[in-house]
Amino acid sequence: MNNTIIDLSLFDLVLVYGLVLVSVALARFNDVGQAREMLWASLRMVVQLLAVGYLLHLVFAVKSATAVMLILLVMGVFAVQAVAARVQNKMPCFYRVVGASIFAGCGLTTFFFCTLVIGLTPWYDPRYLIPLAGMIIGNSMTGASLAAERLAAEIKDRRDEIETALCLGATSRVACRDIVRSAFRAALIPSINSMAAMGIVFLPGMMTGQILSGTEPIIAVKYQIAIMCVITGSVALSSFLILIQGYRNYFTSAHQLRSDLE
Repeated sequence: MNNTIIDLSLFDLVLVYGLVLVSVALARFNDVGQAREMLWASLRMVVQLLAVGYLLHLVFAVKSATAVMLILLVMGVFAVQAVAARVQNKMPCFYRVVGASIFAGCGLTTFFFCTLVIGLTPWYDPRYLIPLAGMIIGNSMTGASLAAERLAAEIKDRRDEIETALCLGATSRVACRDIVRSAFRAALIPSINSMAAMGIVFLPGMMTGQILSGTEPIIAVKYQIAIMCVITGSVALSSFLILIQGYRNYFTSAHQLRSDLE
């Protein structure tokens, strides 16, 4: 197998960026109102990835646990901000709930995978820890957004139903049981769809990248199976923590809906 990686020149990147410009032109031609957002997002992507590339080059050379943890912390903070930008109806104590849930869910699953499954030595090896944590956090953001958005929207829409259940003697947990289940189901749908279609409908980026870099296909497949299992676990755990903490913030200690949230 040829392990030589084909490098991309600046001209190659400019050439392929033309596809983004075509997409922007089509959006503007059809007046969908997203041309400027698409162009700005693409420019941000280029700048951010170039900055991360140079930063990771330095981190890989230094191999500092402190530097690695700082990078993971920044990634987590930006993930919470990205979730907040996607969610229109925000639950009470949104940043505390979502932040704690993402850090706990993603942190525990990443630690489990890197320490118990892969057995990194040292545990903070940036070549493994940072890319894997990035994939786990990035995919968990979608589940977290869906869980938080669905919870807030359904509690708002079904307020009368919840108050009726409370008047009949139900606790806040019982009154919100169906809402939490619905939100949790919605949070898991993207992960379930990805696993169901993976390998037949599309080849995931991690596996494709490993194969292009010269890794044996079966090894790349094993890593992809493992990372998808970890991502699914992270999405489920993060979303569950958001929902369990989130619905409680809508009620007083006496199991009454908070009037200041109307």
